[in-house]
Amino acid sequence: MATAKVGRAKLGSQGLEVSAQGLGCMGMSAFYGPPKPESDMIKLIHHAIDSGITLLDTSDVYGSHTNETLLGKALKDGVRERVELATKFGIDYTDGKRDIRGDPAYVRAACEGSLKRLGVDCIDLYYQHRIDTKVPIEVTIGELKKLVEEGKVKYIGLSEASASTIRRAHAVHPITAVQLEWSLWSRDGEADIIPTCRELGIGL
Repeated sequence: MATAKVGRAKLGSQGLEVSAQGLGCMGMSAFYGPPKPESDMIKLIHHAIDSGITLLDTSDVYGSHTNETLLGKALKDGVRERVELATKFGIDYTDGKRDIRGDPAYVRAACEGSLKRLGVDCIDLYYQHRIDTKVPIEVTIGELKKLVEEGKVKYIGLSEASASTIRRAHAVHPITAVQLEWSLWSRDGEADIIPTCRELGIGL
């Protein structure tokens, strides 16, 4: 019996189109039990893509870089051209201490590191994973805007950001997507974050 293909959807109003269902890759390398066998996870990623799931979501902090490396292996031999690749920066574990960083030098270094591990020239959707309250959001987005202009990033996203931060960021460069927990259990975003995103044409 043929498997039904996953449909397509526009994410935000900036032109990014993705599969209506995405594949979150975090649990392959960290947090939900021990890392899974690499060969099994590559097969899973390829199966998802063959089923029409093309939005792959990772972060440099998942498995401390290992999840991006895993995706890099899965995207070889022409697979990269079939997906929309999302990754994130902003949680730094240098010297074993957790720090949230959004300073321009860190943004650029993090992007270069992700590009190398993923084995790609450009990240489709690059999220700030957590907001660095020590750095004005305008400064962080300003550096991300440069990365877009240089062709290293196509679209910019924010993860776990307040409505006011989203507005300030969007004024510097269009924000394509905001990532937040929105479920039967987590409804906080409905008060102001989700209405703000709808108003500004930002995907969720």
